[in-house]
Amino acid sequence: MNLLCVIPVRGGSKGVPGKNLRNVAGRPLVSWSIAHALGSTTPMRVIVSTDDEEIAAVAADAGAEVPFLRPAELATDDAPTEPTVLHAIAWVRSQGWEPDAVVLLQATSPIRRPDSIDRAIAQFVAEDADSLVGVVRSSPFLWWQGDPPTSHYRVEARERRQDMDPATLPFRETGSLYVTRTGIYDTRMNRLGGRISLFEMDEIEGLDIDTELDITIAESALRTISVLPASNDLDVND
Repeated sequence: MNLLCVIPVRGGSKGVPGKNLRNVAGRPLVSWSIAHALGSTTPMRVIVSTDDEEIAAVAADAGAEVPFLRPAELATDDAPTEPTVLHAIAWVRSQGWEPDAVVLLQATSPIRRPDSIDRAIAQFVAEDADSLVGVVRSSPFLWWQGDPPTSHYRVEARERRQDMDPATLPFRETGSLYVTRTGIYDTRMNRLGGRISLFEMDEIEGLDIDTELDITIAESALRTISVLPASNDLDVND
């Protein structure tokens, strides 16, 4: 199976300016997702789609393909991700290479277990899925604003979290990892569609860096847990 890994990385960021180039535990933030993809034992092409020349240089230095700069209209604050993936698919097709599926990694999710991508792809194949989404278990104590507010659980029969069956807890989409057949992008312009598979990840893998606090948490986690194969690791305490 021909696998294309796309890592979209915009130059602009309002929450944490320049966050994709911030040094996080010894690497520029964008380099963590590149290292995860390149460290996978499943062969894939790894393309970073960016509108920023400095990010492009850092990504290329980290080992990713950066064959183009993303068009400005695909790099606005409100631009969805799917057109960026379709742009990358169109580019590799223009070079005579046809991807069967796309692995989409979010650069702002720097924490993935060393085997997460490989296990996700294996599950995608084993379940004959059309698309797969990374998820983590979520709190059942969810509320929606309204008049009156409504809850996800029965307030008159509230259980203690520790007494709940983990298998009954809802999932939260991490945004970190997706695997999608190329045909789903072609026909639905969506990363999810057809037969969808849920790939459960560790809670810490659900971290998405959007604030300075998130960077602090990521720094601590990346200096504590193993997230890269030994051959691609570095001493984050240097």
